[in-house]
Amino acid sequence: MDLVIVTGMSGAGKTQVINALEDVGYYCVDNVPPRLVTKFVELPSQSDGKINRIALVVDVRSLDMFNEYFACMNELREAKCAFKTLFMDCDDRVLVTRYKETRRRHPLISEKVATVEKAIALEREMLGAARAQADFVIDTSLSSAIQVKSRVRDLFSTDPFGSMRVLCTSFGFKYGLPPDADLVFDVRCLPNPFYEEDLRDKTGLDEPVREFVMKHPQAVGLVPKLLDLIDYLLPLYTKEGKSQLVVAVGCTGGKHRSVVFTQILSDHLAGKGVPVSVNHRDMGVHGRK
Repeated sequence: MDLVIVTGMSGAGKTQVINALEDVGYYCVDNVPPRLVTKFVELPSQSDGKINRIALVVDVRSLDMFNEYFACMNELREAKCAFKTLFMDCDDRVLVTRYKETRRRHPLISEKVATVEKAIALEREMLGAARAQADFVIDTSLSSAIQVKSRVRDLFSTDPFGSMRVLCTSFGFKYGLPPDADLVFDVRCLPNPFYEEDLRDKTGLDEPVREFVMKHPQAVGLVPKLLDLIDYLLPLYTKEGKSQLVVAVGCTGGKHRSVVFTQILSDHLAGKGVPVSVNHRDMGVHGRK
């Protein structure tokens, strides 16, 4: 049985996660009190093999009952039940904006906690240990719904309990760092195709841009150094039990140089048999304010 426990900040995208997990074959249940988690473990044996992938959302909507979360996780471990936890996170300021836009009530709002800002602060305090222990963390501060669903599918659509997965993402520094990046590489030091008029509207996925970037000795010399570093670090992260590694490569706008190097990196990892997915976060956002 594959069991995924989804938790995290209210407003960070857990609903999108559940939709994506349903799409790849998980039986999903939202807003499960922690004490009932162990009951769902019995489902596969009662379903004649029809249910063998289960995803449960357990979060602070259960209020005081959420205090049993860690006890239930320990029970699963003692019962030798294999499971993974996914924590959905988001910047506090973005969460406040989302609540204002949707006009929904934060689950921790009460007479003592009168504002969304205070509710978010309390929730983050309650969930701090859960985030620290999570197998996967997805930060949705700068991600679209489509990108979130793509990340979830990449993590859980095929053998999610195998070796560590790597996400290689390109980005533009002008739009901000990816909040969930573990490693960040800056390739703004390389010659910029943006200043070539015939390349400006192309991307790093186009061969002329790739040829321009890789014809310069700075780029050629950087490739083996970058790949050697990744090859050295991956076994160390795996040994530490890390389930996912987010490697971000940035240039100014996230359209040319970073895309080229992200593709080089992902192709290298795929060639070594590493489960890898690719995300070009800012490749299509040029002109955004």
